[in-house]
Amino acid sequence: MAGPHGIDWDSVRARLANLVASREAEGALSPEAEAAVLDERARVLSRPPTPEVAPGTLREMVRFRAASQTYALESRFVLEVVRAAEVVPLPGSPPTLRGLTLLHGEVLPVVELAPLFGRAPAESSGPLLVLGTNRAELGVRTEEVHEVTQVSSQDLLPAPVTLADSAGGLVFAADRDGTLLLEGEALLGDSRLVFDLSDEGVV
Repeated sequence: MAGPHGIDWDSVRARLANLVASREAEGALSPEAEAAVLDERARVLSRPPTPEVAPGTLREMVRFRAASQTYALESRFVLEVVRAAEVVPLPGSPPTLRGLTLLHGEVLPVVELAPLFGRAPAESSGPLLVLGTNRAELGVRTEEVHEVTQVSSQDLLPAPVTLADSAGGLVFAADRDGTLLLEGEALLGDSRLVFDLSDEGVV
């Protein structure tokens, strides 16, 4: 039955159930496949040795691209990179909510950053960046996830003033190449990325 926001929750539940069944039918990964997955995750989120510098001088950042904009987020907020996530779309939901996916048996909302910055989401999709602190809270749809780098506070520029009205609280600085550095706690706490996924609607 479709809810007040035009979401057919019976269909959503059915698709999620099919996704669970397909994951269970696939069974456990072979040792070779499991090793390949772990190697890929280690490659993406490998942490280079931290130079001996004064505390607070460097931040370890994961760079990624979404809707033709490059962002960076502190690696402590990035729990996982999922290369091939199946996302169940939610027609009628807010533009920031792309859909739902299953991660380790749990339903996770998949979000778009572009609407927060006044941009249209990209049609193409790539890896899913799983964000959270103690647990997975959001999956951010990206076009590409780049390397983990050390960023010095001395090399950063102030956040663009043009973002003050839309997403000023989400960006604490910018790189000289135009990368926007996101504030992880502000992103996870942004009310536009908090959803009620009950049958009564999505808010």
